[in-house]
Amino acid sequence: MKNKINLLKALAIMLVVSGHLEFSLIPGFPPYSFQLALFFFISGMLFNEKYNFIEFFKRRFNSLLKPYIFYSIAYLGITIAITPIVGKFWGMDITWFNETIMAFLTGHQLDLTCPLWFVTQLFITLIVYHILNRIHVKTPVYFILALIAIQLGAFRENLYVLLLLKTLFSILFVHLGHVYVTKIENKYNIFTQKMFWIVLFIQALLWLTNKDYTPEDGVGLSYVLVWGEFDNWIVPILTSLTGIWTSLFIIDKLYDKIKNCEILHTIGQNTYHIMANHLLVFNIITYTILWIKGIPFDIKNSADIYWFYAPLKSTYIYFLAGIFVPTFIAEGIKKLKARKHCQN
Repeated sequence: MKNKINLLKALAIMLVVSGHLEFSLIPGFPPYSFQLALFFFISGMLFNEKYNFIEFFKRRFNSLLKPYIFYSIAYLGITIAITPIVGKFWGMDITWFNETIMAFLTGHQLDLTCPLWFVTQLFITLIVYHILNRIHVKTPVYFILALIAIQLGAFRENLYVLLLLKTLFSILFVHLGHVYVTKIENKYNIFTQKMFWIVLFIQALLWLTNKDYTPEDGVGLSYVLVWGEFDNWIVPILTSLTGIWTSLFIIDKLYDKIKNCEILHTIGQNTYHIMANHLLVFNIITYTILWIKGIPFDIKNSADIYWFYAPLKSTYIYFLAGIFVPTFIAEGIKKLKARKHCQN
């Protein structure tokens, strides 16, 4: 079970990184169509009911918010340091509100840490889910909450409504992940040939909603949860469900072949660090190329944080570096800490 979840986490983070490069690892599932729902689902798979509220809060604070605080401080320093070099401050004005409250509202107070919006939202979602799970809220209620969340998209300019929206939507997938491991995984086979064709058919129907799809950017069926952007009231839920099932299906069918793949397990164990650091890696690559080619750095300042050099040629270099560089650095730090601990 633990090994499968680790492999599923590896797939999920690769979907996130590829999504930020606007390509899809799974045909039929464009970037932003389900990978965040998959991460919430995985968190539900790992949800443990045995802890009381105080203990649960402490554990989630230590596992989620402590590293977040470290990265926030570190990247604030990095952002200030590189501002004279790149000619732009990558983030919001440095205020108490932006560096604390905004971290829980949008998580985009600094450009380089914007993927970590997921961490603060996950913390809130898990705390709320712990409370709802204790009072035995039933599955249909979570679906209703998700549908309400989508309707709140019309009011997403209010950041507090946006926070409520993200919580109501994401909590459904935490619940479904918990239901899957407690009531489905060891009792029912959901990876039958019939189920495969049903999911494929549903996703083919969903493709009809793919109004913004163009071959050039490969983006469609996409909802952007961080901004509460939904183009359809039911598509985000359906494409999340089909995407989660497909991810579980891939891991289940390939498990015997990849269960001993050390590098995939290592990636799965370092998803937090990959989430936190892949944008920095992207930008190091970009500015290195600009420097080598003698292109002024200003060319990037008018573009968004995900802009990268020559997408048609360099996408997969960015992808591999965004996955492996943070992974190897995190593993190196772990080894140094272990060595220091042994010496003491």
